[in-house]
Amino acid sequence: MSIESKKKELLEELGFFHDWTERYEYVIGLGKRLKPFPAEKQTEDRLIKGCQSQVWLDASHEDGVMHYIADSDSLITKGMIALFVQVLDGETPDAILQADMGFIDETGLKEHLAPTRANALNLMATQMKQRALDFAS
Repeated sequence: MSIESKKKELLEELGFFHDWTERYEYVIGLGKRLKPFPAEKQTEDRLIKGCQSQVWLDASHEDGVMHYIADSDSLITKGMIALFVQVLDGETPDAILQADMGFIDETGLKEHLAPTRANALNLMATQMKQRALDFAS
């Protein structure tokens, strides 16, 4: 499934929830379903700087595609990074670098976040692209 298809599917799923609190509950649920993040990988070099909460991101490149694992000490932040993992995991570095990450604005979640948390979304997207750049052709 392409990045565009994954974004469309995610937005459709979020569209089922008319109340923003229901959307946040869904996002928190996504975070809870992330692959476990090994404690030994919770290191400074995997920490996304500038986020209010601690957010760790690790990436690997196998068979031409990126694989991301992430974690946070905040449920909502963990859910927010899970949105990006859901859309970008399993994609090529070049596809990730070309992806429009503005879809996060279409979720309607940003408007109910504190400015520091909204900024964290941009930092997450930037770091995921940076990790893809590390493996790009």
